[in-house]
Formats: sequence, C-alpha cells, structure tokens
Amino acid sequence: MNVGIDKINFYVPPYFIDMVDLAHAREVDPNKFTIGIGQDQMAVNKKTQDIVTFAMHAAKDILTKEDLQAIDMVIVGTESGIDESKASAVVLHRLLGIQPFARSFEIKEACYGATAGLQFAKAHVQANPKSKVLVVASDIARYGLASGGEPTQGVGAVAMLISADPAILQLDNDNLMLTQDIYDFWRPVGHQYPMVDGHLSNAVYIDSFKQVWQAHCEKNQRTAKDYAALSFHIPYTKMGKKALLAVFAEEEETQQERLMARYEESIVYSRRTGNLYTGSLYLGLISLLENSSSLQANDRIGLFSYGSGAVAEFFSGILVPGYEKQLAQAAHQTLLDARQKLTIAEYEAMFNETIDIDQDQSFEDDLLYSIREIKNTIRYYKEENE
Repeated sequence: MNVGIDKINFYVPPYFIDMVDLAHAREVDPNKFTIGIGQDQMAVNKKTQDIVTFAMHAAKDILTKEDLQAIDMVIVGTESGIDESKASAVVLHRLLGIQPFARSFEIKEACYGATAGLQFAKAHVQANPKSKVLVVASDIARYGLASGGEPTQGVGAVAMLISADPAILQLDNDNLMLTQDIYDFWRPVGHQYPMVDGHLSNAVYIDSFKQVWQAHCEKNQRTAKDYAALSFHIPYTKMGKKALLAVFAEEEETQQERLMARYEESIVYSRRTGNLYTGSLYLGLISLLENSSSLQANDRIGLFSYGSGAVAEFFSGILVPGYEKQLAQAAHQTLLDARQKLTIAEYEAMFNETIDIDQDQSFEDDLLYSIREIKNTIRYYKEENE
C-alpha cells in the first residue's frame, strides 16, 4: 500500500526582521549572518501568538470537510509546548472541528519530533487504509536577545496530511535511525531558553548525517545517483550545506553540483523565516518542491531529520505524478511578502512582551486564532465566529 504526504502547507506570523539590521544593532559584520549562517530574514511573533495559533493557520487551509471526518489522529511535534501535561494537539483537534473519535497527542525530541509523528502516522494508515492523520510541526525558536543563538531564531508551523494513495510524496520503508545521548542542545524544565554547545551541535549534526547516510545506502543498496534531491533539517541554511559537503566531497563533480543546486532550492523559504525547529525539514521540502524546475514525477527525495540530544533519521519518498498541482507557491510567496518589517527596537519590544499565565487578562490581536484571554491559567483563542 502507498502511504505518504497527501497535502502540505506552512505558516509564519506576519512580522519579520532583516538580518542586516540585526547585525548592525549587534555591531557585527552583516556577512556573518547573510553569508556565514545563510540567513536574510527572521520570522517574529507577538506574545498572543503561540504554537496553537501557527498550527491552526498551517492546517486549516488544506483540510476539507471530508478530511475532518476522515482524520482519526492528530499529532503535534514541538519543543515549544504550552502545557506540561495537556497536548496542544487536543486544542488543535477542537479548533479545527475534527470528528471526535480521534487520538491526539504531542511528541517531543528537539527538532526530530515531527519526523517521529510522520512515521507513527505512516504506520497507522498502513494498518487502517481509510484513516487520515494530521501531523503538525509547530515551534518558537528563541535563545534571547543579543545571545549567540539569536540569529538562528525563528517561528512557524508546517502541517501535513498523511493518507493512503497520497498526492505529493509516497514514503518508502527505507528508514535508518540513530540515537546518541549527547548534550549538544537541551532545555531543563523551568528554563526559558535552551542551553547550547554550538560547536558540538554542529559536529554531531554532520557526524549523524554521515552515519545514517552510509548505513542507509548500505541497507538499501543505493548511492547519491539514486536521489534527485536531498532535504535537510535547517536550523540555519549553512548547516545542511556543511553536512552535504562533508559527505559528498568524494562524489563526481556533476553529482555534487546537482545535489547542491537542489539544496539551494530547498532553503529559499528558510532564508526568509529562520529556524522552525521541528518544522524546518518540512519547510525545506516545501521550498524544494515549489522552487525547483528540475524535479519530475517518480523522482526519489531523501530527507534527513535531526533533533539535538540526539536523534537522527534518514528516509526517502517518491514524487507522485501531478504533485506540483497540490502545491501553493503563489500563496506562500504572498504570505512571506505581506509580512510587516520590524525595526530592531520594535522587535526587541515584541520579544520582551510575555504573558503571565497566572494573571487573568484579555488581549487585542487582529490575527485569527490568537490568544484572546487568559482565565484561570487557561488560554482561550479567537475563533472564526468571533
């Protein structure tokens, strides 16, 4: 049975900062951000916008009434949970109007969580061919103002509908996974921002890709020539490029050029949004599919997922004939272009505004599904009929 991604969409909030502006404010060479890490813009959110808000916007436009009746599982991959107990997927299930007899939960393992959800969804549909599963990656990547990680921040969500006979990408059964107990990035309970060993994290990312790529190729008897393109987890756009160069330096020059050209197409959107954590791999996949004129039906796409701490996975899928008709390049371009550019002062003020969950209060935000009220520590969201 063919199972895979039937629909896919991303969303980022309507605000951003320019990385050149940030560089000047932090008194560093702008090339350090635009070339050194490969970022041009960073998505920014208000305090009244959270992972539920982003998940709703990413999911609602791709789901039909028929989908809402067929979905029997909602999975949110995130490391930005809003509750230590209740899953955001439960709130998302209600706001979307999905039929009640469904399973809803969150998965956490740094930036890998959504990939775990995708694989769980695939297995569920294989066992229940009439089912559909909604998998959403939604996160807020924050390291603090003027911190070392500040230029690799970002925010947003990617929603994927998993089904039998998918219209976009048929997932293969060729997964290769790797788990290593390494403290390259972590956030203890109670800490507002993560702890990061940047050099170690970069090294573990590259080494993890080397290991899973080699083992994957040995297991499945493949080489780089079998892949039309590779999509990577993108904490910043130079990271995937480093891994690609480290592994394929010995490949024929034509193979290197081909894979690098596809990689550049996969980072078009990430350069304008920053790090989506769990969603970054799948934002890269959307960017690849929407910005490449070289891909064709039946091409094999490889996907490298990485979550610090550390879990890595490499798997692949086959492009379905007509996949390009399921994409929304014009809408995504409009979404990115319509955002408001903030000054660094406006960004810093927005960054420093936080919600006291223990204080009952109401909020004004024009954005649909934003938090409208906190009452008895519960978040209430603005809905379409309000």
